Amino acid sequence: MHQVVGVSHECDFPKEANELPRITRCPVHDRNLTSREVDEWVRRALHEKGTIYTIDEPLLRTLRPDVILTQRLCDVCAVGYGTVAKLAQTLPGPPRVVNLEPTSLADIFDDIRRVADACDVRECAEKLIQNLCERVENVRERAARIPDRPRSFVMEWVDPPFCSGHWGPELVEIAGGFDPLGRKHQPSAQIDWQQVMDARPEIIVLALCGYDIVCACRDYELLGQFPGFNSIPAAQSGEIYVVNASAYFSRPGPRIVDSLEILAGILHPSEFPEFVSCGPDDPRVVCAS
Repeated sequence: MHQVVGVSHECDFPKEANELPRITRCPVHDRNLTSREVDEWVRRALHEKGTIYTIDEPLLRTLRPDVILTQRLCDVCAVGYGTVAKLAQTLPGPPRVVNLEPTSLADIFDDIRRVADACDVRECAEKLIQNLCERVENVRERAARIPDRPRSFVMEWVDPPFCSGHWGPELVEIAGGFDPLGRKHQPSAQIDWQQVMDARPEIIVLALCGYDIVCACRDYELLGQFPGFNSIPAAQSGEIYVVNASAYFSRPGPRIVDSLEILAGILHPSEFPEFVSCGPDDPRVVCAS
């Protein structure tokens, strides 16, 4: 962390990140808007301006970074790559711009190497990746022995409904489940509520993009108002879980393996008791129903 000179408005891990200058800003960040209000604002801002973020250019020039980490995966998640790359060319140096654009678990590990190479710490990356891969294989091998693969729905947004994409369905698969609505290695997408009804998921995981447990629990109340919600198997059996997607599922970094372990504890609690929720105060995952 002593080499990091600035962070985005979203960066909060490790805790030392909160003490650093914030280079980006989003007008609706921490505004406590409803799920529908956020969706409408984002669509409108992207249509009118092409972005929902602003960069503090004078601050960035003052900090004089050697490397800028950015992404081209999603214009809703962070400042667009094109904007960052264009600005970087005007900065002293200019700094090296490293684009991170993962759609799978393997891509995330490759991105860790890419960051390490840019910062000349490849050996650290390999040790980290080895540990992460061992944890992944621990889940994969144990889950592979379980014949039951419950129909699961990882939901990335409630109003309007969005299915999971990119690495989400892959994590469900490794953890011993099946997400019929997920878009493996593709962007998440808005879906009709009727598709959820037709899929009849046995387990629902609310991994709402950028939301922590508190915000996701608030949107769970919205979910209960959807027509026919109580007829879904997951609702009838009380198998609806809220996770801290902001810390885990939404962020393609080392903690994505924590997300896999969380899913394993949800899908197969008897096989993975060490990953099961500790109760309503668990900062990772809670049972909402």
